[in-house]
Amino acid sequence: MKNRFLLLFVCITISTGLLCFSIPKNIMKKVDKEIKKTFEVEDFTLNNVVISEAINNQLKDKISLESLFKITENNELLGYAFISKAPSKTDEFDYLILLDKNLIVSKTKVLIYREDYGGEIGSKRWLKQFIGKTSKDKLKYKKDIMAISGATISASSMTIAINNFLENLEILHKNKVL
Repeated sequence: MKNRFLLLFVCITISTGLLCFSIPKNIMKKVDKEIKKTFEVEDFTLNNVVISEAINNQLKDKISLESLFKITENNELLGYAFISKAPSKTDEFDYLILLDKNLIVSKTKVLIYREDYGGEIGSKRWLKQFIGKTSKDKLKYKKDIMAISGATISASSMTIAINNFLENLEILHKNKVL
């Protein structure tokens, strides 16, 4: 009897742990929509990019298994998708970075913004500033990236998140992960 409870507890713990690392359906739906629009495809495959612990330890921000994906169509590489979170004033927001196969930013998108103020960082006009950036770019908020009144923390946070990702991209490319 005791072993059954222990087994049940272990199964529930493992299941809960696995669910915590999966991307919610509402976010994946938005990601799928952006990939279809950006790469002009209907059918594509997302495969997790596996990063060894040794390489992940070199990164500015560690990348989880459910964050970086290779986008393919009929086994042909289209690009990459990176899904993550960044802090806002009192919460955090989910964002997406799409890269072409040459590791150039094709699109950025704020997927879910959870604050009452600062949602302007989700505007296409503001997010266009990141398109065309590569691992060679180092962006400065208020210099390279326009400031947004009322969204200072979120806009700065998004700029930092993009910079960190671009820095990580260089490391991943050098280590032949991408």
